[in-house]
Amino acid sequence: MFRISKEFHFSASHQLKDLPAEHQCARLHGHNYIVVVELSGETLNEHGFVRDYAELSPLKHYIDSELDHRHLNEVLGDDGVTAERLAKHFYDWCKARLPETSAVRVSETPKTWAEYRP
Repeated sequence: MFRISKEFHFSASHQLKDLPAEHQCARLHGHNYIVVVELSGETLNEHGFVRDYAELSPLKHYIDSELDHRHLNEVLGDDGVTAERLAKHFYDWCKARLPETSAVRVSETPKTWAEYRP
């Protein structure tokens, strides 16, 4: 199996409203997110790629235009925008456009990662 990945960055706010009021994530706060999209394939195309990295540019456009410097609760219509749910959101978005999508990882801090891999 061949695997490639590409990393994307954006900054946004969110709030986990279902948590107890004293929990730090219940307050409005923001992160510098890192999203890593992984694509896999058993074979390579005629150019020797799983997929050309340039073909991931629609994801960069989506992130830059719809998510960067926005409040994710409002954009996604969800009061529980966790890293885990973001990973699934990005996976679904990518899988619909890039069938080779095999996993998505999301980081909110330099030491934390959430991954969605079916």
